[in-house]
Amino acid sequence: MTLLEVGISLAIALGLVGIVVPLLPGTGLIGIAVLVWAWTTGGSTAWVIFSIVAVWLLLGTIVKYAVPGRQMTRAGVPSSTLLLGGLLGVVGFFVIPVVGIVVGFVAGVYLAEYRRLGSGDASRSTVAEVKAVGASMLIEFSAGVLAALTWATGVVLT
Repeated sequence: MTLLEVGISLAIALGLVGIVVPLLPGTGLIGIAVLVWAWTTGGSTAWVIFSIVAVWLLLGTIVKYAVPGRQMTRAGVPSSTLLLGGLLGVVGFFVIPVVGIVVGFVAGVYLAEYRRLGSGDASRSTVAEVKAVGASMLIEFSAGVLAALTWATGVVLT
């Protein structure tokens, strides 16, 4: 394994961590790392591998929004709830290091649903929302792992 490949594998691993801990643009980091590898390696095999990785990441991005969005619509969660959750997630990101985005998001969703539905129903909606976000993260992580495995195959083939 070359020094470039070690660096690319570290960037991909960091991208996977960035998907789980939303501090880094995980999917983007994986895509850029494989693009750098394809560019420096050259050849049709490297570019085919990059193309497959790009498709995995693009599909993961599309599905990560489509599936949880459908779950939340079925649960009756309005977009205003997501907006407040997102805003408090951003605030939490700056107030509480590392976990603040998650804490802020959940608090924002709960507060919006509490205002809209009351305490009992707010808890149910918040749980549905957190499950949907977890599904979204799992979908994106799975796409990242598939991209990493595709890249590893490309390293072996080149």
